[in-house]
Amino acid sequence: MVYFDNAATSFPKPIQVQRAAAEAIRFYGGNPGRSGHNISMRTAAKVFSVREKAAAMFGAQPENVIFTLNCTMALNMAIKGAMAGGGHVVLSSMEHNSAIRPVHAMSKTGEVQYSIARVEELDPERTVQNFRNELRQDTRLIVCTYASNLSGTVLPIREIGAMCRENGILFLVDAAQGAGIFPIHMEDLGIDILCAAGHKGLFGTTGAGLLILREGVELATIMEGGTGSASLDLEQPDFYPDRLESGTINTVGVLSMGAGMDYLNARGIGRIYRREMDYCAWVYRELSRMPHVKLLAESFRMGEKAPIVSFNVGDSPSEEIAAYLNRRGFALRGGFHCAGLAHCTLGTQKQGAVRFSPSHFNTPQQIAQFLTEIQKIKKIGLPKG
Repeated sequence: MVYFDNAATSFPKPIQVQRAAAEAIRFYGGNPGRSGHNISMRTAAKVFSVREKAAAMFGAQPENVIFTLNCTMALNMAIKGAMAGGGHVVLSSMEHNSAIRPVHAMSKTGEVQYSIARVEELDPERTVQNFRNELRQDTRLIVCTYASNLSGTVLPIREIGAMCRENGILFLVDAAQGAGIFPIHMEDLGIDILCAAGHKGLFGTTGAGLLILREGVELATIMEGGTGSASLDLEQPDFYPDRLESGTINTVGVLSMGAGMDYLNARGIGRIYRREMDYCAWVYRELSRMPHVKLLAESFRMGEKAPIVSFNVGDSPSEEIAAYLNRRGFALRGGFHCAGLAHCTLGTQKQGAVRFSPSHFNTPQQIAQFLTEIQKIKKIGLPKG
């Protein structure tokens, strides 16, 4: 099976990550920050080293790095924590359900209202203006994906961040498709809150994510519990990371994510991105020449896209195309990608799309075989077997 579903979860994992996960089970089994014995302290020190790596990678302070179970949990904590007092939120039209659903759920109480700013793929200035047009006096938060998990379009993050700073609005970026793929420095880009998945571009195992705060950002809690600190106090601690990190973290996931960061730093984010984009550009170019294939993105250029190419074949449901490719030995995702808002924006809410998202571990031979398989569909129709 050839794996082309890295936008969902990166696979295979680098050997360093595999080793780190095994070592976490063998040597770092103590509960970090909960006991004073050597195994616990050894584990706590290893976990803190990952906080430091994440802080260095994204331009934050280690104590403002909060470990979560995934990016969805981080987004829920950030959105509900920032909007606990009510107000208005602006989201992009390409948001994942992990961002739009928490906001929509809060809107049912009447305390929170939200607006959608349309993303213009070929006109980032217009996109920024669309955000600006949605601002109100009570706008407290802008939520924006770094890159669409459907079209791969990179949003004008720096410009939106500058607009937020001008208007005193918190800026939350969903970096599920950005972390580990693009260099992201929160201060440089004007990001107040960054949410990321550990199992995608950071190469960690599943079950770990990141919620990173700019210095001075305060979030209300959406859960409370044991933190290993201030245990005699019934109030949740008022300092980070403890305030937002109740319960035992996924040590295996966190340490594997740290090894993934080491791998990225050693190999180079830019080098990995260029290889994956070369594959995507090849696929985009060849698919654009096939009249039976419709591409979702209007263009494909380095720096403007994440390594994602989504497409449809004729009028066939995307799930059928993905199922056929699976039978032929290629793992791609068809359907709606938990991004109904994005599909409505692109007009694919009935058909969905097939998403191709390669890894730098893939080979040119695998790409060529995949393209041959798509060409076959034109010649013989969608085979049943």
